[in-house]
Amino acid sequence: MRVPLTVADFLARGETAFAQCVAVVDESVQPAPPVPPSTYQELGSRVRAWQAGLDALKVGTGERVAVVSHNSARVLELLHAVPASGRICVPVNFRLRSEEVDYIVSHSGSSVLLVDPELDEALKAVAAPHRFVLGGETEERLMRFDTEPRPWAEPDEDATATINYTSGTTARPKGVQLTHRNIWINAVTFALHTRAWERDVYLHTLPMFHCNGWGMPFGLAGLGAEQIVLRKVDGAEILGRVAQHGVTLMCGAPAVWHAVLEAAASWDGEVPGRGRVRLVCAGAPPPRRLIQRLGEELGWEFMQIYGLTETAPLLTFNRGASADDDLPAADRARRLSRAGAPALGVQLRTSPSGEVMARSNVVMAGYWDSPQASSEVLAGGWFHTGDGGSVDEQGYLSITDRKKDVIITGGENVSSIEVEDCLFSHPAIAEVAVIGVPSDHWGETVKALVVVAGGKQVTEDDIITYCKQRLASYKAPTSVEFRETIPRTATGKIQKFKLRQEYWEGQERQVN
Repeated sequence: MRVPLTVADFLARGETAFAQCVAVVDESVQPAPPVPPSTYQELGSRVRAWQAGLDALKVGTGERVAVVSHNSARVLELLHAVPASGRICVPVNFRLRSEEVDYIVSHSGSSVLLVDPELDEALKAVAAPHRFVLGGETEERLMRFDTEPRPWAEPDEDATATINYTSGTTARPKGVQLTHRNIWINAVTFALHTRAWERDVYLHTLPMFHCNGWGMPFGLAGLGAEQIVLRKVDGAEILGRVAQHGVTLMCGAPAVWHAVLEAAASWDGEVPGRGRVRLVCAGAPPPRRLIQRLGEELGWEFMQIYGLTETAPLLTFNRGASADDDLPAADRARRLSRAGAPALGVQLRTSPSGEVMARSNVVMAGYWDSPQASSEVLAGGWFHTGDGGSVDEQGYLSITDRKKDVIITGGENVSSIEVEDCLFSHPAIAEVAVIGVPSDHWGETVKALVVVAGGKQVTEDDIITYCKQRLASYKAPTSVEFRETIPRTATGKIQKFKLRQEYWEGQERQVN
């Protein structure tokens, strides 16, 4: 017997086994009316109301539904509702500028666009055949609580469930097609490795648009775990939610945990969650000192993963072993700073040039409407990550540098080429190279090396402001260095690894 693995399986089990258990507690402070705390039975009802509403709009199987929003219960509901009905969800980074969102909505061919109230005005120019503001408008005009949705006629585990746009080495983001099979296997293996269970309380510190919240919304629904929605990352707010809700599990980039440590320094009384909280870190390799401080100052368990949007994302997992318990704290942190051993079902190897390559059922089907890019990254039956790394004698992967010209700052991918394209449009800039440089807080930040055009004058502040006016603010340089020339090869290419060397000198690895 072969039964298709689909996203619908997770909430179906949550409704069956945990109908009266709390499923979702929405963010209480947001521009839309919060969704009241939902049981798994109520969550299932709301998901079906979304699906019935899409039926009424005649949004067919395989059509795309884009959502641009901060974390909210409604986004979580849509991650279940859209793919479980055979449609394709397109979660969009809410930090992007209007032009960037417009490209994604247009490129994906989305029939429906759902926008957070806070973003409505800024995204007025972004159009789709059907456009709604999340909240009262969707409750009244879209969701159908009195109608049963049509079933997905022919469920297919190889069908695309979501398209997640990610910045790469090109100026335009690429749409990663994740199938139901990709998401199902990632969610189950992620839950297995984190040892998630029915009595976990999960705090959504990770943006839900980021690779579908790394699959956590699905795995936790299948286990009936309580999920707490956090709209915006704030260290003190995270500590407060841990205390208020008894949070046991969270995910996020190193910058999130830096913020928590900073807040904990001025926390009144015992820091909550000691001996109870497990956190999963990814998005950038965390500094060892950060890992050690989380254990010593908070008493929280640190786990690390490595993966990409293209891999749904789980490729490796690292968690402290019992054999490490008696090691000094610094040595335990050193072991945990490795990306980890291959996750269940993942094969890893490095190419002769040191590029990390992977094979797994979690690897994407390809890039949406980009056959050339798909064939290149999946050449030879292996996914080419673009990251440089090494595997030690224990089989653990460590990421050492980045082959692609992608800067990861605070867990967000920034295409250096995209930033360069923006800066090249400035009339005072003759040449520019954008690189990532170390940052204790963000892992790395964006730096622009600029050659000023003859007879022109421009300041560092001018350049940063210019970029922020045209791109999402996190993509703008945080520093600018003026140079007479930017060295190139005989063929005219800029070797960015050489430009980065002086800033990363003395660092153990070329990412932070």
